Amino acid sequence: MAAVNHWNTAQHLLLVILGFFVAFAPRYLPIKIFTQRKIPEWFNEWMKFIPVSLFTALVVKDVFVSPTYQFDVVHHIPEIIASVIVGLIAYFTRSMALSVVVGLVSVFLLAVVL
Repeated sequence: MAAVNHWNTAQHLLLVILGFFVAFAPRYLPIKIFTQRKIPEWFNEWMKFIPVSLFTALVVKDVFVSPTYQFDVVHHIPEIIASVIVGLIAYFTRSMALSVVVGLVSVFLLAVVL
């Protein structure tokens, strides 16, 4: 980070402008491309699984992977039990709000008890 302290104003401005384009391009290009052509049905069906797969990847990492990136079940018992509880609540109620509240409360209580 010491090198950044020696940058002049023009270099900082260039960094901000380039950062804008890097963040804007992945949002703008798909809109620009897909408004001019028909999206295949198989692609729409495939895209329905993206939110579930991303959510699963995030949850599995937090529940089963230690901060040193090792598979760890023993030290994550409260999170595993809370995950099962939330999964059951979400399956039977289909309520995101209830699932989040039950998940937060169950992680807190299980962390205190276990």
